[in-house]
Amino acid sequence: MDGNGRVGRLLIALLLHAEGALQQPLLYLSLYFKQHREVYYDLLQGVRLHGDWEAWLAFFFQGIAETATGAVDSAHRLLAVFAEDRARIQGLGRPAGSILQVHHALQSRPLSSVSALAPQTKLAQATVYKALNHLVTLGIAKEITGSQRNRLFAYDRVLRLLSEGTEPLGRGRWFPCHGKPLHGGKLTPRPAPRRGAGSAGTRPSGGPPGR
Repeated sequence: MDGNGRVGRLLIALLLHAEGALQQPLLYLSLYFKQHREVYYDLLQGVRLHGDWEAWLAFFFQGIAETATGAVDSAHRLLAVFAEDRARIQGLGRPAGSILQVHHALQSRPLSSVSALAPQTKLAQATVYKALNHLVTLGIAKEITGSQRNRLFAYDRVLRLLSEGTEPLGRGRWFPCHGKPLHGGKLTPRPAPRRGAGSAGTRPSGGPPGR
């Protein structure tokens, strides 16, 4: 049944959190698996056919290290964006107080509306709307609906930073790989099998495992 792989990837972070390895279940390994998709499929096949858990675990631990390092880097970059934008808002003078409150709310909810931000900031909707217009003028926020009602505002730089690397990949052709990290942490695919040449490492007719 399609979806087993997605559920499994969600369970990874939840299990690590339950065992105390993570303070919050925020380790997003799916991106690493997508970036090394051919290796990921090949190693799952190796476990299924040959019980090769060692190669899978080496790949998995490498993924944890790279993902954790990337998450720390993203957190530092987000904090830098927040600080830079806060300094620009403070330069507005008197209106800065309410704008800073809306800006702070957008940090945890970077896609939001006036009706959602008003109770979060405890400001009147009219005040929130004016603050958002200031943020749009500064280039910090962007209105994304183009309509006059039910408008949505995006903290554009934050959303772009959070979405880095999540662009969909073309499906392309599936190539079995060695599946073992080489020196320097690189993962190198081996050549595609010749047509008609059957082997245990080729893709099964039912599609790639672990989707």
